Amino acid sequence: MNDLLNFYKEKKVFLTGHTGFKGTWLSRILVLAGADVTGYSLEPPTNPSIFGATKTATQMKSIIGDIRDREKLVNAVKEASPDIVLHLAAQPIVRTSYKDPVGTYETNVMGTVNILEAVRACDTVKSFVNITTDKVYLNKEWVWGYRENEELCGYDPYSNSKSCSELVTYSYRNSFFNEETSPAISTARSGNVIGGGDYATDRIIPDCIRAVEAGKEIILRNPNSTRPYQHVLECLRGYLTLAKAQYENKSFVGSYNFGPDDESCVTTGELATLFCESWGDGAGWKNVSEANAPHEASFLKLQCEKSKKVLGWYPQWGIKQAIEKIVEWEKAVQSGTPAAEITDKQIKEYFGD
Repeated sequence: MNDLLNFYKEKKVFLTGHTGFKGTWLSRILVLAGADVTGYSLEPPTNPSIFGATKTATQMKSIIGDIRDREKLVNAVKEASPDIVLHLAAQPIVRTSYKDPVGTYETNVMGTVNILEAVRACDTVKSFVNITTDKVYLNKEWVWGYRENEELCGYDPYSNSKSCSELVTYSYRNSFFNEETSPAISTARSGNVIGGGDYATDRIIPDCIRAVEAGKEIILRNPNSTRPYQHVLECLRGYLTLAKAQYENKSFVGSYNFGPDDESCVTTGELATLFCESWGDGAGWKNVSEANAPHEASFLKLQCEKSKKVLGWYPQWGIKQAIEKIVEWEKAVQSGTPAAEITDKQIKEYFGD
Protein backbone atom coordinates (compact mmCIF):
# COMPACT_ATOMS: atom_id res chain seq x y z
CA MET A 1 0.00 0.00 0.00
CA ASN A 2 2.77 2.44 0.91
CA ASP A 3 4.65 1.70 -2.31
CA LEU A 4 1.47 2.30 -4.31
CA LEU A 5 0.61 5.63 -2.76
CA ASN A 6 4.22 6.83 -2.65
CA PHE A 7 4.41 6.24 -6.40
CA TYR A 8 1.68 8.82 -6.99
CA LYS A 9 3.29 11.54 -4.90
CA GLU A 10 3.92 14.52 -7.22
CA LYS A 11 2.78 12.52 -10.28
CA LYS A 12 0.59 14.47 -12.69
CA VAL A 13 -2.67 12.57 -13.10
CA PHE A 14 -5.47 13.49 -15.53
CA LEU A 15 -8.81 12.01 -14.54
CA THR A 16 -12.00 12.07 -16.62
CA GLY A 17 -15.30 11.72 -14.80
CA HIS A 18 -13.88 13.19 -11.60
CA THR A 19 -17.19 14.70 -10.46
CA GLY A 20 -18.96 11.33 -10.32
CA PHE A 21 -19.18 8.88 -7.43
CA LYS A 22 -16.12 6.78 -8.33
CA GLY A 23 -14.30 9.82 -9.68
CA THR A 24 -14.63 11.70 -6.40
CA TRP A 25 -13.33 8.80 -4.30
CA LEU A 26 -10.43 8.37 -6.75
CA SER A 27 -9.65 12.10 -6.74
CA ARG A 28 -9.47 12.12 -2.96
CA ILE A 29 -7.15 9.10 -2.87
CA LEU A 30 -4.81 10.84 -5.30
CA VAL A 31 -4.94 14.16 -3.44
CA LEU A 32 -4.16 12.41 -0.14
CA ALA A 33 -1.26 10.64 -1.89
CA GLY A 34 0.18 14.01 -2.92
CA ALA A 35 -0.55 13.76 -6.65
CA ASP A 36 -1.08 16.77 -8.91
CA VAL A 37 -4.63 16.03 -10.09
CA THR A 38 -6.54 17.53 -13.00
CA GLY A 39 -10.13 16.43 -13.57
CA TYR A 40 -12.31 16.80 -16.65
CA SER A 41 -16.02 16.07 -16.42
CA LEU A 42 -19.56 17.35 -16.64
CA GLU A 43 -21.12 18.90 -13.56
CA PRO A 44 -21.87 16.30 -10.88
CA PRO A 45 -24.56 13.94 -12.19
CA THR A 46 -26.67 14.12 -9.02
CA ASN A 47 -27.84 16.73 -6.54
CA PRO A 48 -26.68 16.26 -3.84
CA SER A 49 -23.35 14.80 -4.92
CA ILE A 50 -20.36 13.46 -3.07
CA PHE A 51 -18.15 15.73 -5.20
CA GLY A 52 -19.97 18.82 -3.96
CA ALA A 53 -20.36 17.58 -0.40
CA THR A 54 -16.63 16.88 -0.04
CA LYS A 55 -15.62 20.15 -1.72
CA THR A 56 -13.10 18.17 -3.77
CA ALA A 57 -12.93 20.89 -6.45
CA THR A 58 -10.95 23.03 -4.00
CA GLN A 59 -8.17 20.44 -3.77
CA MET A 60 -7.50 19.82 -7.46
CA LYS A 61 -7.83 21.46 -10.84
CA SER A 62 -11.42 20.82 -11.87
CA ILE A 63 -12.41 21.41 -15.50
CA ILE A 64 -16.10 21.23 -16.33
CA GLY A 65 -16.38 19.91 -19.88
CA ASP A 66 -18.03 17.29 -22.05
CA ILE A 67 -15.98 14.24 -23.04
CA ARG A 68 -17.67 14.54 -26.44
CA ASP A 69 -16.01 17.95 -26.99
CA ARG A 70 -12.79 16.67 -28.55
CA GLU A 71 -11.07 20.03 -29.04
CA LYS A 72 -11.63 21.16 -25.47
CA LEU A 73 -10.56 17.77 -24.12
CA VAL A 74 -7.38 17.63 -26.20
CA ASN A 75 -6.42 21.14 -25.11
CA ALA A 76 -7.09 20.28 -21.46
CA VAL A 77 -4.86 17.21 -21.59
CA LYS A 78 -2.06 19.05 -23.39
CA GLU A 79 -2.17 21.88 -20.85
CA ALA A 80 -2.11 19.46 -17.91
CA SER A 81 0.83 17.48 -19.40
CA PRO A 82 -0.01 14.42 -17.28
CA ASP A 83 2.11 11.37 -16.59
CA ILE A 84 -0.97 9.18 -16.18
CA VAL A 85 -4.51 9.36 -17.60
CA LEU A 86 -7.42 7.49 -15.99
CA HIS A 87 -10.61 7.49 -18.05
CA LEU A 88 -13.80 7.11 -15.98
CA ALA A 89 -16.19 9.52 -17.74
CA ALA A 90 -19.24 7.64 -18.96
CA GLN A 91 -23.01 7.32 -19.03
CA PRO A 92 -23.06 4.51 -16.44
CA ILE A 93 -26.71 3.55 -15.89
CA VAL A 94 -28.28 0.57 -17.73
CA ARG A 95 -31.82 1.92 -17.58
CA THR A 96 -30.76 5.38 -18.75
CA SER A 97 -29.12 3.73 -21.76
CA TYR A 98 -32.50 2.37 -22.85
CA LYS A 99 -33.97 5.88 -22.61
CA ASP A 100 -31.05 7.59 -24.36
CA PRO A 101 -29.08 5.07 -26.45
CA VAL A 102 -27.64 7.72 -28.78
CA GLY A 103 -26.25 9.81 -25.92
CA THR A 104 -24.92 6.67 -24.26
CA TYR A 105 -23.01 5.59 -27.38
CA GLU A 106 -21.77 9.12 -28.06
CA THR A 107 -20.38 9.40 -24.54
CA ASN A 108 -19.07 5.89 -24.01
CA VAL A 109 -17.70 5.18 -27.48
CA MET A 110 -16.76 8.54 -29.01
CA GLY A 111 -15.72 9.77 -25.59
CA THR A 112 -13.16 6.96 -25.54
CA VAL A 113 -11.99 7.90 -29.04
CA ASN A 114 -11.63 11.52 -27.94
CA ILE A 115 -9.57 10.81 -24.82
CA LEU A 116 -7.29 8.49 -26.80
CA GLU A 117 -6.85 11.23 -29.39
CA ALA A 118 -5.93 13.57 -26.55
CA VAL A 119 -3.32 11.06 -25.34
CA ARG A 120 -1.95 10.86 -28.89
CA ALA A 121 -1.57 14.63 -28.91
CA CYS A 122 0.27 14.78 -25.56
CA ASP A 123 3.83 13.43 -25.42
CA THR A 124 4.06 13.36 -21.61
CA VAL A 125 1.60 10.50 -21.02
CA LYS A 126 3.22 7.20 -20.07
CA SER A 127 0.24 5.26 -18.73
CA PHE A 128 -3.44 5.23 -19.76
CA VAL A 129 -6.20 3.10 -18.23
CA ASN A 130 -9.72 2.97 -19.65
CA ILE A 131 -12.19 1.93 -16.96
CA THR A 132 -15.09 -0.06 -18.39
CA THR A 133 -17.32 -2.59 -16.58
CA ASP A 134 -17.99 -6.24 -15.80
CA LYS A 135 -20.93 -6.00 -18.23
CA VAL A 136 -18.71 -5.91 -21.34
CA TYR A 137 -18.82 -9.71 -21.60
CA LEU A 138 -21.33 -11.75 -23.59
CA ASN A 139 -23.44 -12.88 -20.65
CA LYS A 140 -24.24 -16.59 -20.87
CA GLU A 141 -25.77 -16.69 -17.35
CA TRP A 142 -23.26 -19.32 -16.27
CA VAL A 143 -22.21 -19.74 -12.65
CA TRP A 144 -18.46 -19.20 -13.00
CA GLY A 145 -16.70 -15.89 -13.44
CA TYR A 146 -15.81 -14.34 -16.79
CA ARG A 147 -12.12 -14.17 -17.65
CA GLU A 148 -10.41 -11.39 -19.55
CA ASN A 149 -10.23 -13.48 -22.75
CA GLU A 150 -13.99 -14.17 -22.88
CA GLU A 151 -16.11 -12.79 -25.73
CA LEU A 152 -17.13 -9.12 -25.49
CA CYS A 153 -20.74 -8.39 -26.41
CA GLY A 154 -22.85 -6.40 -23.94
CA TYR A 155 -26.62 -6.77 -24.34
CA ASP A 156 -28.13 -3.39 -23.42
CA PRO A 157 -26.92 -0.05 -24.88
CA TYR A 158 -24.81 0.74 -21.80
CA SER A 159 -23.09 -2.64 -21.67
CA ASN A 160 -22.68 -2.79 -25.44
CA SER A 161 -21.23 0.72 -25.62
CA LYS A 162 -18.67 -0.31 -23.02
CA SER A 163 -17.82 -3.40 -25.08
CA CYS A 164 -17.27 -1.01 -28.00
CA SER A 165 -15.08 1.17 -25.79
CA GLU A 166 -12.91 -1.87 -25.08
CA LEU A 167 -12.56 -2.56 -28.81
CA VAL A 168 -11.70 1.08 -29.52
CA THR A 169 -8.95 0.92 -26.90
CA TYR A 170 -7.63 -2.34 -28.33
CA SER A 171 -7.50 -0.83 -31.83
CA TYR A 172 -5.76 2.36 -30.71
CA ARG A 173 -3.20 0.40 -28.69
CA ASN A 174 -2.29 -1.69 -31.73
CA SER A 175 -2.60 1.06 -34.34
CA PHE A 176 -1.09 4.10 -32.64
CA PHE A 177 0.60 3.06 -29.39
CA ASN A 178 2.70 0.12 -30.51
CA GLU A 179 6.16 1.73 -30.35
CA GLU A 180 8.60 1.21 -27.51
CA THR A 181 8.22 4.86 -26.52
CA SER A 182 4.41 4.84 -26.74
CA PRO A 183 2.22 5.16 -23.65
CA ALA A 184 1.14 1.91 -22.00
CA ILE A 185 -2.58 1.36 -22.75
CA SER A 186 -4.88 -0.94 -20.74
CA THR A 187 -8.51 -1.49 -19.76
CA ALA A 188 -9.93 -2.29 -16.34
CA ARG A 189 -13.22 -4.12 -15.77
CA SER A 190 -14.73 -3.90 -12.31
CA GLY A 191 -17.77 -5.32 -10.60
CA ASN A 192 -20.77 -3.45 -9.18
CA VAL A 193 -19.26 -0.81 -6.92
CA ILE A 194 -20.91 0.41 -3.74
CA GLY A 195 -19.86 2.98 -1.18
CA GLY A 196 -20.87 6.03 0.80
CA GLY A 197 -21.98 9.11 -1.11
CA ASP A 198 -23.59 7.42 -4.11
CA TYR A 199 -26.78 9.33 -4.97
CA ALA A 200 -27.50 7.83 -8.41
CA THR A 201 -30.91 6.57 -9.46
CA ASP A 202 -31.54 2.90 -10.26
CA ARG A 203 -28.68 1.67 -8.08
CA ILE A 204 -29.38 -0.69 -5.23
CA ILE A 205 -27.55 1.00 -2.34
CA PRO A 206 -28.75 4.58 -3.06
CA ASP A 207 -32.28 3.19 -3.45
CA CYS A 208 -31.94 1.42 -0.09
CA ILE A 209 -30.76 4.59 1.64
CA ARG A 210 -33.49 6.76 0.14
CA ALA A 211 -36.12 4.25 1.26
CA VAL A 212 -34.96 3.88 4.87
CA GLU A 213 -34.47 7.62 5.26
CA ALA A 214 -38.08 8.08 4.15
CA GLY A 215 -39.23 5.39 6.57
CA LYS A 216 -40.35 3.09 3.76
CA GLU A 217 -39.65 -0.50 2.80
CA ILE A 218 -36.92 -1.02 0.22
CA ILE A 219 -38.34 -2.07 -3.15
CA LEU A 220 -36.35 -4.70 -5.07
CA ARG A 221 -37.05 -5.45 -8.74
CA ASN A 222 -34.80 -8.50 -9.08
CA PRO A 223 -33.91 -9.87 -5.61
CA ASN A 224 -32.51 -13.11 -7.07
CA SER A 225 -30.04 -11.45 -9.46
CA THR A 226 -26.41 -12.13 -8.54
CA ARG A 227 -23.80 -9.43 -8.96
CA PRO A 228 -20.09 -9.02 -8.02
CA TYR A 229 -20.62 -6.28 -5.42
CA GLN A 230 -17.53 -4.60 -3.98
CA HIS A 231 -16.62 -1.45 -2.11
CA VAL A 232 -15.55 1.36 -4.42
CA LEU A 233 -12.07 1.50 -2.86
CA GLU A 234 -11.36 -2.05 -4.00
CA CYS A 235 -11.57 -1.36 -7.73
CA LEU A 236 -9.95 2.07 -7.40
CA ARG A 237 -6.90 0.45 -5.84
CA GLY A 238 -6.94 -1.93 -8.80
CA TYR A 239 -6.92 0.93 -11.31
CA LEU A 240 -4.07 2.66 -9.49
CA THR A 241 -2.12 -0.60 -9.24
CA LEU A 242 -2.49 -1.26 -12.97
CA ALA A 243 -1.57 2.31 -13.96
CA LYS A 244 1.56 2.13 -11.80
CA ALA A 245 2.60 -1.35 -13.03
CA GLN A 246 2.44 -0.48 -16.71
CA TYR A 247 4.04 2.93 -16.12
CA GLU A 248 7.07 1.08 -14.76
CA ASN A 249 6.95 -1.87 -17.17
CA LYS A 250 4.93 -1.99 -20.39
CA SER A 251 4.73 -5.76 -20.26
CA PHE A 252 1.76 -5.33 -17.91
CA VAL A 253 -0.52 -3.81 -20.59
CA GLY A 254 -3.78 -5.64 -21.25
CA SER A 255 -7.24 -6.07 -19.79
CA TYR A 256 -7.84 -6.82 -16.11
CA ASN A 257 -10.83 -7.79 -13.99
CA PHE A 258 -11.21 -6.27 -10.53
CA GLY A 259 -13.99 -7.98 -8.63
CA PRO A 260 -14.78 -9.54 -5.26
CA ASP A 261 -14.10 -13.07 -4.12
CA ASP A 262 -16.92 -15.61 -4.50
CA GLU A 263 -18.36 -15.08 -1.03
CA SER A 264 -19.08 -11.43 -1.89
CA CYS A 265 -20.93 -12.29 -5.12
CA VAL A 266 -24.40 -12.18 -3.57
CA THR A 267 -27.95 -11.75 -4.77
CA THR A 268 -29.60 -8.36 -4.61
CA GLY A 269 -31.87 -9.75 -1.89
CA GLU A 270 -28.91 -10.90 0.18
CA LEU A 271 -27.27 -7.49 -0.26
CA ALA A 272 -30.44 -5.71 0.86
CA THR A 273 -30.71 -8.00 3.89
CA LEU A 274 -27.13 -7.20 4.91
CA PHE A 275 -27.90 -3.50 4.52
CA CYS A 276 -31.05 -3.72 6.63
CA GLU A 277 -29.22 -5.63 9.38
CA SER A 278 -26.43 -3.05 9.45
CA TRP A 279 -28.77 -0.05 9.28
CA GLY A 280 -31.16 -1.30 11.97
CA ASP A 281 -34.20 0.80 12.92
CA GLY A 282 -36.55 -1.83 11.53
CA ALA A 283 -35.33 -1.52 7.93
CA GLY A 284 -36.74 -4.13 5.57
CA TRP A 285 -37.34 -4.89 1.91
CA LYS A 286 -39.94 -6.41 -0.39
CA ASN A 287 -40.00 -7.71 -3.93
CA VAL A 288 -42.19 -5.80 -6.39
CA SER A 289 -42.22 -7.20 -9.92
CA GLU A 290 -42.19 -4.70 -12.76
CA ALA A 291 -44.17 -5.18 -15.96
CA ASN A 292 -42.25 -4.76 -19.22
CA ALA A 293 -38.98 -4.15 -17.39
CA PRO A 294 -35.91 -3.74 -19.63
CA HIS A 295 -33.55 -6.70 -19.86
CA GLU A 296 -30.89 -7.02 -17.17
CA ALA A 297 -28.58 -9.99 -16.61
CA SER A 298 -29.61 -12.44 -13.87
CA PHE A 299 -26.15 -13.81 -13.02
CA LEU A 300 -22.82 -12.04 -13.38
CA LYS A 301 -19.46 -12.78 -11.80
CA LEU A 302 -15.82 -12.00 -12.59
CA GLN A 303 -12.79 -14.23 -12.34
CA CYS A 304 -9.88 -12.11 -11.10
CA GLU A 305 -6.95 -14.56 -11.01
CA LYS A 306 -5.03 -12.51 -13.56
CA SER A 307 -5.12 -9.36 -11.41
CA LYS A 308 -4.14 -11.37 -8.36
CA LYS A 309 -1.24 -13.24 -9.94
CA VAL A 310 0.09 -10.56 -12.30
CA LEU A 311 -0.53 -7.37 -10.30
CA GLY A 312 -0.66 -8.75 -6.76
CA TRP A 313 -4.09 -7.18 -6.25
CA TYR A 314 -6.47 -8.89 -3.82
CA PRO A 315 -9.82 -7.78 -2.36
CA GLN A 316 -9.54 -6.50 1.21
CA TRP A 317 -13.08 -5.74 2.34
CA GLY A 318 -15.73 -8.44 2.04
CA ILE A 319 -19.35 -7.61 1.31
CA LYS A 320 -20.38 -7.39 4.98
CA GLN A 321 -17.60 -4.95 5.81
CA ALA A 322 -18.37 -2.93 2.66
CA ILE A 323 -22.00 -2.54 3.78
CA GLU A 324 -20.91 -1.56 7.29
CA LYS A 325 -18.64 1.14 5.84
CA ILE A 326 -21.52 2.51 3.75
CA VAL A 327 -23.83 2.70 6.76
CA GLU A 328 -21.01 4.33 8.78
CA TRP A 329 -20.51 6.93 6.03
CA GLU A 330 -24.21 7.76 5.66
CA LYS A 331 -24.93 7.97 9.39
CA ALA A 332 -21.82 10.08 9.99
CA VAL A 333 -22.93 12.62 7.38
CA GLN A 334 -26.47 12.59 8.79
CA SER A 335 -25.06 13.40 12.24
CA GLY A 336 -23.16 16.42 10.90
CA THR A 337 -19.71 14.99 10.19
CA PRO A 338 -18.30 16.71 7.07
CA ALA A 339 -18.44 14.38 4.07
CA ALA A 340 -14.76 15.00 3.30
CA GLU A 341 -13.81 13.95 6.83
CA ILE A 342 -15.58 10.58 6.80
CA THR A 343 -14.50 9.90 3.20
CA ASP A 344 -10.84 10.55 3.97
CA LYS A 345 -11.11 8.57 7.22
CA GLN A 346 -12.30 5.49 5.33
CA ILE A 347 -9.64 5.92 2.66
CA LYS A 348 -6.93 6.05 5.33
CA GLU A 349 -8.38 2.98 7.08
CA TYR A 350 -8.44 1.06 3.81
CA PHE A 351 -4.89 2.03 2.82
CA GLY A 352 -3.52 1.72 6.37
CA ASP A 353 -3.04 5.48 6.89
